[in-house]
Amino acid sequence: MGGFFGVASRDDCVHDLFYGTDYHSHLGTRRGGLAVKNAYGLTRIIHNISNAQFRSKFEDELGQLHGSQGIGVISDTEDQPLIIGSHLGTYAIVTVGAVKNADALARQAFGKRATHFSEMSGGQINPTELVATLINQAASFEDGIAAAQGAIEGSCSMLLLTGGGIYAARDALGRTPVILGRKEGAWAVTLETCAFPNLGYETVCCLGPGEVVLLTAEGMEQKCPPGPRMQICTFLWVYFGYPASSYEGINVEAARNRCGATLARKDDVKVDMVAGIPDSGTGHAIGYADQAHLPYRRPFVKYTPTWERSFMPQDQQVRDLIARMKLIPIREIIEGKRLLFCEDSIVRGTQLRDTIRRLYDFGAKEVHMRPACPPLAFACKFLNFSQSKSQLDLAARKAIKQLEGSDDSHLEEYANPSSQRYCAMTDAIRKTLNLTTLRYQRLEDLIEAIGLPKSKLCTYCWDGREI
Repeated sequence: MGGFFGVASRDDCVHDLFYGTDYHSHLGTRRGGLAVKNAYGLTRIIHNISNAQFRSKFEDELGQLHGSQGIGVISDTEDQPLIIGSHLGTYAIVTVGAVKNADALARQAFGKRATHFSEMSGGQINPTELVATLINQAASFEDGIAAAQGAIEGSCSMLLLTGGGIYAARDALGRTPVILGRKEGAWAVTLETCAFPNLGYETVCCLGPGEVVLLTAEGMEQKCPPGPRMQICTFLWVYFGYPASSYEGINVEAARNRCGATLARKDDVKVDMVAGIPDSGTGHAIGYADQAHLPYRRPFVKYTPTWERSFMPQDQQVRDLIARMKLIPIREIIEGKRLLFCEDSIVRGTQLRDTIRRLYDFGAKEVHMRPACPPLAFACKFLNFSQSKSQLDLAARKAIKQLEGSDDSHLEEYANPSSQRYCAMTDAIRKTLNLTTLRYQRLEDLIEAIGLPKSKLCTYCWDGREI
């Protein structure tokens, strides 16, 4: 999905910028970039981080960066930050989100004839450059950002490093968080609040949907007020978010603990221990174990020093290899035991199937699975949170096709946990994964565990509803 960090300081900001950006590396992306502004202009560094950590790629070059204002980004695919020259002035820009109508917006821009795009990869326009093009058509940064947000389908939060400060803008419906922090002599903006504590920042506020502010070392000035409607991605609390982060004032780890506790309250299975599929299943499993008064154990330990996140590669075989090599089973804990695993979600199920088979190979007596969210039946339309190319990549859609002959039949019934079709789909997934039992979290229980009204949460991937 990607993440960004920005700093406006009275002193040199590079230390905070570097480490603040690095705290977004868990988002599983491929490019990292930094841009700083000083009296001599803008300086930018971008590196491919698909095969190395962000820190290792940038540490040797940090001496080249000096400035009191800067922005950094961990990007899904495209090179960022971009440095843009326009009638508004020269500025750097980073974006997070997904511009789903990029082709249509590019055609409109080409229709003006004066437009060109220089940042091309594989014949594709860099979406960040496209956003900059939309901004440049307006008379001011705030008007341009508002116009871009109105034109974009999907979502796009952004930071602009300009001569007057850092513009921070949350996407129009607040699908991704943008949070402000401050300490003596500096203001910062982040997607993940876990970047703040060790750098000495206190969280000030979350920007509202579509809100735009201008940050300087002296403070924050609102440029565009927030809109009335929010649809923040619920999956942030389930999977994406870092445990130490909070969005809308709600901590990720605490929400996951509550999710697990809710699963346990509605369960009567007899098992010997509870475990989490590392890492994002851990918080859910701790909540389950505490509520059920069962021992929490680690039948797998995760080896992370040399392996990237398993969903990053495009090739399924590579993804499966990474997932297998990172999880090391412990026979002494597994053998002869009835194991209950909490998992953040079941997306494709391919890696999970191999994980379950290995548990049986190491002597597990039973393997029960409790995902912390409902079955994912709809591919996300608003963020880039999966490398899936088709709805049929989803385990739920595969099960529906197996039952119906088509993957898009009776979807409303399959999303209803009280329906017979839902039960048949769940059982088909259970059999495919070779689980003893499989019970998903209900959507209303997930929403209650997070603590926001459903009207403020995007739950499209589970219920197919955009509102």
